Amino acid sequence: MSERKIGLVKWFNSAKGFGFIEVEGGKDVFVHFSEISATGYRSLDEGQRVEFTVVDGQKGPQAQNVVLA
Repeated sequence: MSERKIGLVKWFNSAKGFGFIEVEGGKDVFVHFSEISATGYRSLDEGQRVEFTVVDGQKGPQAQNVVLA
């Protein structure tokens, strides 16, 4: 299992279902709504602190198993 990271939501477009998480000392990480571990409507707000695993996506690093930290 990969190491869990902590980051802040840089921006998230609820209408399109994706955004980016800012990781301290690292590259921004893409996040898709399907990877948010929540019930109901899955969305994130700018500035929220989140915990997640980074995996290699088709276009670069992608967040997986995203939860509020």
